[in-house]
Amino acid sequence: MQILFYFVLVVHVIVCLALILIVLVQQGRSADLAGAFGGQGSQTAFGPRAAANVLTRVTTWCAIIFMCTSIGLVVLYQQSSGTHSVLEGTTPASSSAPAKPGK
Repeated sequence: MQILFYFVLVVHVIVCLALILIVLVQQGRSADLAGAFGGQGSQTAFGPRAAANVLTRVTTWCAIIFMCTSIGLVVLYQQSSGTHSVLEGTTPASSSAPAKPGK
């Protein structure tokens, strides 16, 4: 079970780094100089539409894998560590009488 946890953790970290890099590589809409003056031209290697489609699809798949590995890590950690409570190991407060009001 530990091997599976660490495998999912490594995949999660790789996907996180890939997602960060892919988002940073993308340009916003009309982010180039021509977009400032209303032009629709873009200077990408794949053309204006092909690059957007490829990067959008890769971003979507990385986000899906990120969410699945996040949920998987929570489930695997919960199974390996057992159930724990925040209040586990605390003692209940002693019951004391309320203070008498002063006159």
